[in-house]
Amino acid sequence: MAQHVGVITSGGDCPGLNALIRAIGKGGQDAYGMHVIGFLNGFRGLVQDRSMELDDRTLSGILTYGGTILGTSRDKPNRMTIGDKTRDMTDAIVDTYHRHHLDALVCIGGAGTQKNSILLKNAGLNVVTLPKTIDNDVAVTDTCVGFDTAVSIATEAIDRLHSTATSHNRVIVVEVMGHRAGWLALSAGTAGGADVILIPEIPYRAERVAESIRERTRKGKRFSIVVAAEGAMSKQDAKTVEALATKKRNAESKQARQKASDQLSAFHEAHVGHTIGLTKELERLTGQESRLTILGHLQRGGTPSAADRVLATWLGTECVRLLKEEHYGVMVAVQGREIKAVPLEEVAGKKKFVPINHPLIESARLVSTSFGD
Repeated sequence: MAQHVGVITSGGDCPGLNALIRAIGKGGQDAYGMHVIGFLNGFRGLVQDRSMELDDRTLSGILTYGGTILGTSRDKPNRMTIGDKTRDMTDAIVDTYHRHHLDALVCIGGAGTQKNSILLKNAGLNVVTLPKTIDNDVAVTDTCVGFDTAVSIATEAIDRLHSTATSHNRVIVVEVMGHRAGWLALSAGTAGGADVILIPEIPYRAERVAESIRERTRKGKRFSIVVAAEGAMSKQDAKTVEALATKKRNAESKQARQKASDQLSAFHEAHVGHTIGLTKELERLTGQESRLTILGHLQRGGTPSAADRVLATWLGTECVRLLKEEHYGVMVAVQGREIKAVPLEEVAGKKKFVPINHPLIESARLVSTSFGD
């Protein structure tokens, strides 16, 4: 009897999602005769029972498309906005699962999706997940679908900014994505020959950044490129975050914990766009005209790179093999040159951050890249 498989894409979009959907759909149907359907707009599509057949006609030609033909959202099964209320919709998702006689559900997403998927596993559903995010911060996997394309886009932008920076003797600050993890900034900054790279894992001092720029000027350099992750922060801001996080962890009551959580959220909201202030501060400290470029969602759009298409096809077809073997409750992870099925319990609620002694950081320092520390 043919297996019935559901597929969703959840969280932020990224290049390579359609390549994953194609690999699951074509691999499942062509190799194993599975019946594969996709639910629209993430977990909300499961609640609303909105779906589409992932057949040859639907999957034809989508390998090179950016975004996701299924749509996506950041809805959580247990905290979903319905009207003007926030409700636990896990039971509705379970009902949809059984209404379609599904044997398994494939959830494609980042760290948040892994955490949400284990809720469905605990509710009795057969779940397999796939890692995608340009932040590359999903735990236990070496890389995620979408990361390579985002690095390429950010690197190309940095390359283009070199010419205008040197023409005007300017400091150019380039903000890339990366709220908690600095993989994108580190990789694109290194590939683009950035003079300064600022990542969340290494709090910086603006004066140290300025000193590295002034040193370049003394050596006759006409410009400097600073690549900053959106989540990079000064040493003082890092101390504030740590104090609030500690306050939240040590709170003795639910009310006190919620208050600390609200304060932490407020800080991060206020921190958005911090590179505007950093750019002005560097201009003041260096005496050089400074300009800011925020790449934003540009990094998540467009055609996926060849590497992301290959990775998505590999992960998607390995996912299908696991489904055929009825190996559920796992994330399909890249570890070295192998694909491994990792229990969701080892992934959910965790993130992969850049170690401060990572070889790429050491390499960058050896070519005189400053991290502002």
